[in-house]
Order: sequence, then C-alpha cells, then structure tokens
Amino acid sequence: MNRRRAGLALLLGLLGFGAAPLAAEAQQAGKVYRLGYLSTPTRESVERGVEAFLRRLRELGWVDGQNLVIEYRWAEGNVERLPELAADLVRRKVDVIVAPAGSAALAAKNATSSIPIVMIFPSDPVETGLVASLSRPGGNITGTTFTAGPEIFGKQLQILKEAIPHASRVAILSNPADPSFALQVRDVEATARSLRIRLQHVEARGPEEFESAFAAMARERAEALLVGGTSTFLAHRTKLAELAIKGRLPTMLSFRESVEAGGLMAYAVNMADFVGRAAVYVDKILKGAKPADLPVEQPTKFELIINLKTAKALGIMVPQSLLLRADEVIQ
Repeated sequence: MNRRRAGLALLLGLLGFGAAPLAAEAQQAGKVYRLGYLSTPTRESVERGVEAFLRRLRELGWVDGQNLVIEYRWAEGNVERLPELAADLVRRKVDVIVAPAGSAALAAKNATSSIPIVMIFPSDPVETGLVASLSRPGGNITGTTFTAGPEIFGKQLQILKEAIPHASRVAILSNPADPSFALQVRDVEATARSLRIRLQHVEARGPEEFESAFAAMARERAEALLVGGTSTFLAHRTKLAELAIKGRLPTMLSFRESVEAGGLMAYAVNMADFVGRAAVYVDKILKGAKPADLPVEQPTKFELIINLKTAKALGIMVPQSLLLRADEVIQ
C-alpha cells in the first residue's frame, strides 16, 4: 500500500510539475501583441510593400486581428509629423515598432529606448546613429538597410550616364528633412568626378516644393536627374514623373514603383520582397529575441527597371546594351 501511495504521489508530482509550464505556454499562446507601423508615405503609395509584410507575417503565424493588432501611423509624406506619431505609438505601449526608411527609424529611436524597433531601408544606419554596427546593432534597433555599400548610389549615376551619354550636368533631388540622404550625396560626388559630371543639388521637402525645384533645374540646364531614395519622393512618385517628363529630364530612381508610375529607370531593391524580411525580425523579437543580438540585413540583389514608354515621351533612345541588362522593361 505504501508503495502504491508513493507511486501515486510521484505521478501527481510529475503532473504538477508539468502543469505550470503548460499553463504558461497556453497563456503566452493566447496573448495578443501590438505592433506599431510608422511610415512616411500614404498607405496607398506603398501598398505592395505593406501586403508583402503582412503576407510574410501570416506565413510565420502572426495574423492581424487574431494574435496581433497593428497600429498604423502614416505621415502622409510629411516627415515632420513622424516624431509625434512615434510618440503616440510609445504611449500606446506597443510591443514592437516597424519603421520603414531612415527618417521613421530615427523618429522611433528618439521616442523610445526600450521598445524594440525593426527598421526597413535606412541608408547607412551606422553613420546615422541608428545602430552600433551591422553585425551587432546594440540598443533596441535592428532590421534591414537599403544600402549594400557606399558604391550603390554611384552605380545609379553610372547607369544614368550610360543611358544619357551626353549628360554632363545632372541634378540631384533630395529632401533636407531626411538625414540619411546626405550620405547618399557624398557617395555620388566621387563617382560624378570620375565621370566628369557636374552635380546640381536641389532640395524639396514635399510636393508643394516640386515645381520650384524643377524650375531651378531648368535654370541650371540640367540634362538628367537623380532622385534620392526617400519615402517622401516614393509617396509622390506620380507627380515627380509628370514634372520630369514635362521638363524633359531623364530620371534615375530608387524604387521600382517610381518607374511604374512613369519614371524612366530605377536601379533598386525589390521593395516588396525586402520589406517582407522585416516580418522575420518581428517574429524573432515577439518570440523573445533581443534586437541588439540580431544582425542588420543588407540587400544582395538589385534590379534594373526601364520604362520605354517614358523614354519615348522624353524623345530618347535607351542603348540596347542597357536594355539587355535590364531585369524588367516596361513597354
């Protein structure tokens, strides 16, 4: 009898020991996490990327409205709104913030040092102070970076020169409110000198300044245009494309979507695919990983997209050698 009682006690003890972890696991499984999504453009302008992000989250088991609630904050193309939007997400105590582009990531970083942040597409996050290094980010931020190396923006200028061989005066359109673009400009200047191209720096904070920016390019007789890879310009890509065609300026861009909207060409990351990578970081963080320990991912493949309809409207003939290298040609 004593042996039977001892065996029963042992069995109950084992069941008791197993019940606590199982209960904790069930409780964790039932938790609904809150994700803050902080972005400069309108949702419509980056819908493809957002859908890719949500699709990858679902593949990883995170479904908006079930075990995840997503709080979207859109700056509608105005980077100056980002600090207040970031502060609002912090007040709502979200579990993680996703911040596409350097301006959104910096706003999130300034708003919190404790909530994990997943950045997407900032240019050189080390120099802008977002992370300590790509391999060991430190702090509460990790994610992906737009830049595969300092030569990428110079490469865009090289391709633009190949498309427009006679171009010796090239305008660069930047947004002074985006701190990351200063790094891009620095990289382009070295390439411009080697190609004997004179750069004209033109600024525009938003669409209300686009027309004056293009007027300045016309006064300086710019022969081509390099548009900075900022979310503001992505959000208003259709207007930029219209003004470039009106001003007869062949344009190099940083997003596929900008070429689809009427820009001449882009040498760019496939944004939809790369944004989906952010979901992997979110998954790891919500499962307990620390941003400081997750290396920043860089793009390994860039695509060349050319819009021949725009080339025709501009009255230019894109060299066959460039068309053969293109990943996609829009007819």
